[in-house]
Amino acid sequence: GRKTGRFVNGKQEGKQEAELLLILRLVSRQFGAVEPQIEERMNQLSTTNIESLAEQALLDFSSQAYVIRWLEDI
Repeated sequence: GRKTGRFVNGKQEGKQEAELLLILRLVSRQFGAVEPQIEERMNQLSTTNIESLAEQALLDFSSQAYVIRWLEDI
């Protein structure tokens, strides 16, 4: 019913927030403080893009410049 739909949406939003928080922690640990405009852009990503960013952040980025470039390319 209606309550279940809101619960699922809330649960999905919570999962996205947790994934973003983890990505931000990884990027800041690897490259230093995350610039506010990068964090703002990350907060606007879809679930699919968040998952893709997580893979990229763990495997491919060698600087915040790569993070910015990836965000600009999506």
